[in-house]
Amino acid sequence: MKNTFKPVTAITMGDPAGIGPEIVVGTMLDKELHDSCKPFVIGSIAILDRAAKVLGKELKYNKISEPEEAKYEFGVVDVLETGDYDTDSIQWGEVQALAGQMAIDWIMKSIALGMEGRVDAVSTAPIHKQAIKLIGVKEPGHTEIYQNETGSPYALTMFSCHKLRVFFVSRHMSLVDAVHYATKDVVLEFIENIDKELRGVGIENPCIAVAGINPHNGDNGLFGREEIDELEPAVKMAQEKGINAVGPCPADSVFHIGKSGKFDAILSMYHDQGHIACKTLDFQKSVTITWGLPFIRGSVDHGTAFDIAGKGIADCVSLIESTKVCVEYAVRKHEGNAMK
Repeated sequence: MKNTFKPVTAITMGDPAGIGPEIVVGTMLDKELHDSCKPFVIGSIAILDRAAKVLGKELKYNKISEPEEAKYEFGVVDVLETGDYDTDSIQWGEVQALAGQMAIDWIMKSIALGMEGRVDAVSTAPIHKQAIKLIGVKEPGHTEIYQNETGSPYALTMFSCHKLRVFFVSRHMSLVDAVHYATKDVVLEFIENIDKELRGVGIENPCIAVAGINPHNGDNGLFGREEIDELEPAVKMAQEKGINAVGPCPADSVFHIGKSGKFDAILSMYHDQGHIACKTLDFQKSVTITWGLPFIRGSVDHGTAFDIAGKGIADCVSLIESTKVCVEYAVRKHEGNAMK
């Protein structure tokens, strides 16, 4: 029997001065997305309509105060507004405190709804780090905000790109620090959490490939001992715990092998190691999923693009893709819970 569960999916508009509103318009006009979930926007009708006009689109809106009030009809955009803002003062492509406040308010509303179990998934358009800093937000980005505000013990970032699922031991850290950070204990913890999260969405005994750090996997210590001293012990300890971990695998080939679907996940040792591989394969369909939260959260992996905001040329492919992937895992999670 075909699954009929359609996750209630909140889409936050991101920084209203960036391309977020434009790509949200394009996403809400995607019929296939509406067929797979119940999407609504957390944002501003005034800002969204301004973006629609830039794109030459005519939209119908249904202003709601709760997700339960949404119509979820293709052609009608359900919009949950969080306040009465001076939207006329928002200028395209400029860092503004009000824009940062609106973006944060929309994020916080999505978190509240997620914590209450009233949404199954959240898909986020990009925010601007400087704008949120102007209003005193200390976290550098979405992932840290969602982790802290939900009280989650961890927030795993995963890149989804075709058949690749790529996780990261470290992200926003210098390369020198990243190498030192990837100790056997840290890597083991990541392997354990990846195994737990993938099992939670119905992937049984997931095969997790651990990427090496050094050229040729260190070549038996000739080009570095990190594989011998840290990564091999981490993989061995994971295997002893019954986890299907393999590696360390040479980083110059593990992603190529992985794109065929041989591995259920690849653990990248640092930010650019995994980012370069995925974005070279398909930049627009390299999207982010955050694991470890009480709900599934997806995101584009591009920024606010202030230089093209308001020009009607922003491509919505990434937000459509990230929302669809987010919905896919929300369905998997629901099916897994239903079988317990």
